[in-house]
Amino acid sequence: MSFFIAVINGKPLFKEYSIFPIQNKHVHGSSIIELPNGDLLSCWFHGSGERKANDVQIKGSRLKKGSNEWGDVFDMADTPSLPDCNPVLWIDKNDKLWLFWIAVRANQWENSMLRYRTSINYLNKEIPTWNWQDNIILQPGEKFRETIELAFEQYVDEPMWAEYALPYSKLIIEASKDPEKRQKGWMTRIHPISLKSGRVLLPLYSDGYNISIVAISDDNGKHWKASNPIVGLGPIQPSLVQKQNGHIVAYMRDSGDDPKRILKSVSKDNGETWSFAIDTKIPNPSSSIEVLQLKNGNWIMACNDTESSRSQMAILLSFNEGKSWEVKKYIGKYEYNSGITLAYPSLIQSSDRLIHLTYSLKDKKGKTIQHAVFNEDWIKNNK
Repeated sequence: MSFFIAVINGKPLFKEYSIFPIQNKHVHGSSIIELPNGDLLSCWFHGSGERKANDVQIKGSRLKKGSNEWGDVFDMADTPSLPDCNPVLWIDKNDKLWLFWIAVRANQWENSMLRYRTSINYLNKEIPTWNWQDNIILQPGEKFRETIELAFEQYVDEPMWAEYALPYSKLIIEASKDPEKRQKGWMTRIHPISLKSGRVLLPLYSDGYNISIVAISDDNGKHWKASNPIVGLGPIQPSLVQKQNGHIVAYMRDSGDDPKRILKSVSKDNGETWSFAIDTKIPNPSSSIEVLQLKNGNWIMACNDTESSRSQMAILLSFNEGKSWEVKKYIGKYEYNSGITLAYPSLIQSSDRLIHLTYSLKDKKGKTIQHAVFNEDWIKNNK
């Protein structure tokens, strides 16, 4: 748990530590953020399982600026008798701290309730004092159904059919007609992004529809509306990054058919509508990713770059806004049958330009949340 970093300009830097010791509970889905005073705050879900385990809570820890050790683990959120999963941290333009997460109703992902709480009193205390909590209920309308139906008609050719078994696309189209299904089950995973206009885009996904959507706020989180859906064959858990021309790219986990590739969709209207999600060249074993624009304009991606396992975590670097990913460096790389997995990355760049990554680590001894810190020179270094 020891932690100390000295900034080294122009030299490769990499350090990695566990936020807490390896233990037997299921810990997963972390998020990390830098606070205005330079502290780092991380959170994750913790319990005896995931959606089927009602003891799952959101836990957190703080690394104080200048400290050499992550602090004690503390409670961040707990909906009584329901699993709480997929927390996401965010600091808005007024330095308010937000925690988004889901409470899983009836132990089914598709019944999840999107929740949030906020704090304005978190800088001088180890544990944030939460001053507000509410749910976010999106109301995708008929445009949601129309978009899904048109996208599948234009882009999906399903060769297999039977009168007693509707094709996959027909099932999704039929479900999109149900207003109640459209309003539930939208789940968090990746940091929101803020546009120059002040618009906030919170990426969401649904295991019920196996597609993604973006919650849009133009008043700093007071109200949220739904974008048109991001349609494809299993594009979920989107990570958003904005190009210099204003277009927004969503990179997503592939929860569809082979070949297993990271999926990509583009919005040219500030997140309102999205292109049909298509394969990139980057392998994906149906595992979460995150993409981040660095302060110098370069893009980095953290991902499991295989089609079949989460046994390796790669950091990719692009100098041309994702047209190509020229550089790759591994946080960890193990054999498929090693029993070690590295998954669900959360990426930020702190004010000192260091890059921070948290992710779930599982080995034969148990599980923890890892924190890696490195600079761009480390990614570029081929040693």
